[in-house]
Amino acid sequence: MTCVLAVTNQKGGVGKTTTCVNLAASLAMLERRVLLTDMDPQANATTGCGEDKNTLTRSMYDVLTGGSRMADVLVRVESSGFDLAPSNADLTAAEVTLLNDGSGEYRLRDELIGVRAEYDYVLIDCPPALNMLTINSLVAADGVMIPMQCEYYALEGLSALLETVEGVRRRANPSLHIEGLLRTMYDPRNSLTRDVSRQLISHFKDKVYRTVIPRNVRLAEAPSHGVPALVYDRYSRGAIAYQALAREIDHQRVDA
Repeated sequence: MTCVLAVTNQKGGVGKTTTCVNLAASLAMLERRVLLTDMDPQANATTGCGEDKNTLTRSMYDVLTGGSRMADVLVRVESSGFDLAPSNADLTAAEVTLLNDGSGEYRLRDELIGVRAEYDYVLIDCPPALNMLTINSLVAADGVMIPMQCEYYALEGLSALLETVEGVRRRANPSLHIEGLLRTMYDPRNSLTRDVSRQLISHFKDKVYRTVIPRNVRLAEAPSHGVPALVYDRYSRGAIAYQALAREIDHQRVDA
């Protein structure tokens, strides 16, 4: 059965897109069929996969505004073996269409119906805001993955996100649940990092992934080359961590 994960956090710079691209590549390395859907108008996931967002003929904007079907916009990320539903800045304008549509929050869910059976995992890269694009992603998802740094302000923002997830679950997607919290840019030498990590585990228990993603220069360099870290330097600490995360997620799915 397909697992659809919305990867979201309204706070920017927490490793959300890095997680989407590298987790997609790592799951594909496990021979899983993976679709990465870019729902962020910044389109960093698209460029991080080697696609030129400025030359796209069709994108998620066309899907959300009814101009194309989901299957028609997909491109193959040959370097890593997964499919991408690309995006660009036009996606910002799609929000107006969705807001004016009485059932606009269901658009992505409805479009995924036609393709989700082709995949083991669908990862949705959400924008760093709690807007209509994020709501669409949460309505379409089975679970929510929350990448976050172990710092004070991250805990503050987490409360608002959890309230949004609960609101979507009550109103539009009863099966939506928190799949897991992912600690990113993790530096065990920092006492605040360790303290916040302990608080997360104390409150969320087994919802916190065992795998942590370290600060790693290769993870930061890979997007400028248009490839995941697994392709750029598969033996880097960042690439190894995302491979471990993929195995952890896949084992949870098999055991469920």
